[in-house]
Amino acid sequence: MTLKEFFKRDRFAVLAGIELLEVGEGHAKARMLVTENHLNGGDVCQGGALFTLADLAFAAAVNSHLVLTVSTSSNITFFRPVASGYVYAEATEIVDHRRMPFAEVRLTDEQGQLVAIFTSSGYRKQDVAIEL
Repeated sequence: MTLKEFFKRDRFAVLAGIELLEVGEGHAKARMLVTENHLNGGDVCQGGALFTLADLAFAAAVNSHLVLTVSTSSNITFFRPVASGYVYAEATEIVDHRRMPFAEVRLTDEQGQLVAIFTSSGYRKQDVAIEL
């Protein structure tokens, strides 16, 4: 099993249509095609859907060290709405601490315009390895 296959077990992200494109040490890329099912009452992508996309990219980046890591705190700032097309999430681990990593995820639209920035800290469960 690869990390990409491991994250296919994230059933909520799969149901949201999120695809993990790549995973490297401390880095990950994912995307989501915004469909009518993602739209809120204002006809733009619901913030929770974008949060889920960013959260999966964060999880892939910080779990790339094969130690189960869960989020402890997350924040997202939205800059522009998206109503259709792909949204991309690129996560970079900023602090690779053995217990408390920190990462930034930049969400962009198909034109490369910044949609949102998501930051999150995590907790590494030192006694729980991810078995591939």
